[in-house]
Amino acid sequence: MRRLHSRALAWGLVLVLALVFVLAGSGLDFAYVIPKRLARLTAMLIGGVCIAWSSIAFQTLTGNRILTPAIMGYEAVYLLLQALLMLFLGTYSLVLLGINGNFLLSVLVMLAYSWLIHRWLFQNGKNNLYFLLLLGLVLSMVIGTFTQFVQLKVSPGEFSVLLGYSQASFNRVQPQQLLYSGLLVTAVCLVGLKTLPTLDVLSLGRDQAISLGVDYRRSVRLHLALIAALVAVSTSLLGPTAFMGVFVANITYALARTFRHRVTLPLASAVAIGMFIVGQLLVEHVFNYKTTVGILVNLVCGGYFLVLMVRTRGAP
Repeated sequence: MRRLHSRALAWGLVLVLALVFVLAGSGLDFAYVIPKRLARLTAMLIGGVCIAWSSIAFQTLTGNRILTPAIMGYEAVYLLLQALLMLFLGTYSLVLLGINGNFLLSVLVMLAYSWLIHRWLFQNGKNNLYFLLLLGLVLSMVIGTFTQFVQLKVSPGEFSVLLGYSQASFNRVQPQQLLYSGLLVTAVCLVGLKTLPTLDVLSLGRDQAISLGVDYRRSVRLHLALIAALVAVSTSLLGPTAFMGVFVANITYALARTFRHRVTLPLASAVAIGMFIVGQLLVEHVFNYKTTVGILVNLVCGGYFLVLMVRTRGAP
């Protein structure tokens, strides 16, 4: 009953924040202002679900509460793609691909990257999850360094465009992007919902899951694929949000007081969406667009990550 109350309270708060975001200072302009805000709100809903689901599922597979899918290098691949497009095509890439074309290309490239590393590491029939994490970390560093090298080759104007891609933002979303993202996320969530009991068992650890009859290798590959799809959508739609997953997941565990995924996933989604809405409200009504949601999110979540690291290190 307490868990149900926490979820209802969280989603009720999200609903209030959503109404404030859509209506505050809008003048009830249903011709332009409110439709634009509804589009941004939809992007927050999709992005929040992606970040919450992927972060909690990833921490379940790794058995570590301070890791996020960003360690796998997805965001680094996204930024490298944008840098290469700007290097070879310049600002003409914005015209050639358009926002929707860039979104679809980014999703496909990140999914291809995920498929390649998973296929290479799991082809021998063994589960190399921890080696996969190590490889992802190394690739993130290498790809990030190469991205910085590419950025030095572009003009200052093109570099300013790249900076826009490196920060989470809701202002560049388009209706077609929201449609494609919503369909893909819905499909991923429907598949994931059927495997929630298996995910609960995986949280017990590899040996316990195998002893309880779970096909560990197949389940891990499936959930890594779902995580890759969610991260690809959220990164292509909003931009990188590296530390947010750690914050959302750990706040959810503290509120839910359970690790059962049918409780944590909806609650985490509410936390992520609420955080996005609060960040956007601050950007629009407090900072007057002099900062971005990405900067605020990284500031809060990065600080929380440091506190969590210090507390974890000091724990017996």
